[in-house]
Amino acid sequence: MRDYHINIFFSEEDGGYIADIPDLAHCAAFGETPEQALDEVLKAKAAWIEAAQAEGKPVPPPSFRPAIYQVPPVPA
Repeated sequence: MRDYHINIFFSEEDGGYIADIPDLAHCAAFGETPEQALDEVLKAKAAWIEAAQAEGKPVPPPSFRPAIYQVPPVPA
């Protein structure tokens, strides 16, 4: 089963960690540690999906793959 890709990075400006889910527009969260940011963004993901479904809006399937995980096609 595929799930959404999550980015976690340290923000000097905010003085903590930001986690976001690229496939879900504006779905992001803050934490003082990477683990806290991850926990918070998982809550945000559930709320994002629940709100979209309640309003009859589409929920995009997981599709984001960072360039470092892309596998180039093999020539025939």
